[in-house]
Amino acid sequence: MTDPTQIADIKIPPIRNGTVIDHIANGQALNVLKILGVNESNIDSTISIGMHVPTHKGTAKWKDVVKLEDRELDPDSVDKIALIAPDATIAIIRDFYVAEKYQVQLGDRVVGLVRCSNPNCITNKGEPVTPEFYVEGRNPPRLRCVYCDRMLSKISDNLL
Repeated sequence: MTDPTQIADIKIPPIRNGTVIDHIANGQALNVLKILGVNESNIDSTISIGMHVPTHKGTAKWKDVVKLEDRELDPDSVDKIALIAPDATIAIIRDFYVAEKYQVQLGDRVVGLVRCSNPNCITNKGEPVTPEFYVEGRNPPRLRCVYCDRMLSKISDNLL
């Protein structure tokens, strides 16, 4: 049996064109795939997922990584990723090279991306009101409903 301390770093193959989402909070890669709407019936290109990957950035010891071949992210998807992985970086890959790289950013307000966890909030009563939250903290993200003042619990469970 192989000694686990002797195993070399795990390598995820490079992609020609697409997006790499790096420095995802450990354990959140599957939620990122959920945000992106990835499921078994709509995969047209290679998707590589690294979970519980060692990192040397910041104070975290572990991270997740997602590589999506032939896909670039829309702004709403990037904003949702910022809600569950505030330290994530997005790299746009073109012809095997990083064409663009940036860190996700959470604005002062979040509009229409998550639902309020308060069942009595006006946004959950069938009224034509878009959910809106003040950003009370960025890392970890803490959101407070504009309408009912409730702090949102479990952001990943309330993504729209």
